[in-house]
Amino acid sequence: MVRKKKDHDFSVNAFRVVQEATGQIEPKPKKARKDYDYKALGHAGGLKGGKARASKLTPEQRQEIAKKAAQARWKTKT
Repeated sequence: MVRKKKDHDFSVNAFRVVQEATGQIEPKPKKARKDYDYKALGHAGGLKGGKARASKLTPEQRQEIAKKAAQARWKTKT
């Protein structure tokens, strides 16, 4: 079982809240959430990924990859 690491216990957290409220320390800034359409980004990357990879391969490399894929598809041994 994996447990999450806690930053502080209750009393330490309460002490920090009091310090922030009285102005003794600056409150921690919250991280800004990025608003991306992750589905669209993944789809766009998937569309151009195969073509970009194929353009970098030699014909012999592409042939080897195709043979390996066919063997896996048909579960044949050569």
